[in-house]
Amino acid sequence: MNAGAHSDGVSRPQRLTRRFPLITKDTARPQGGGRAAPGDAPAPVRQWPLLTVIGGVALGLLVIAFDAFRAGTLLIGLALLAGAVLRRVLPSVGMLAVRSRFTDMATYGGLGFVIVMLALMIQPKPWLTLPFLDDIVHFTVR
Repeated sequence: MNAGAHSDGVSRPQRLTRRFPLITKDTARPQGGGRAAPGDAPAPVRQWPLLTVIGGVALGLLVIAFDAFRAGTLLIGLALLAGAVLRRVLPSVGMLAVRSRFTDMATYGGLGFVIVMLALMIQPKPWLTLPFLDDIVHFTVR
């Protein structure tokens, strides 16, 4: 059997270099991009991690619409943090997987953390005050 032929007798081209091609012809599936439930389950059940995060964000937006800005913003941030946790602990998260596991966790976690921090510092009567931020604003703006 020659080097280019396989067990089915069909010869396939061999790569001459280990370098990646300059032009890619397809994209790799993200890690954990499979279904979160078996294929015979209905579509919403297969995508429950994504629907959980979207539901949390939608609930936060609904709370904001009813004039509870701080609570709604906290819900949105916590939903994104939950997305980061789901991406970390579940092997298959359906369409919640967009990029690599690390990138998804960093993106969901970073955005969730920033949104929660901003919700805690919303004026008037912030629940969290960071004195060095007043100094930065005083130095740059005033």
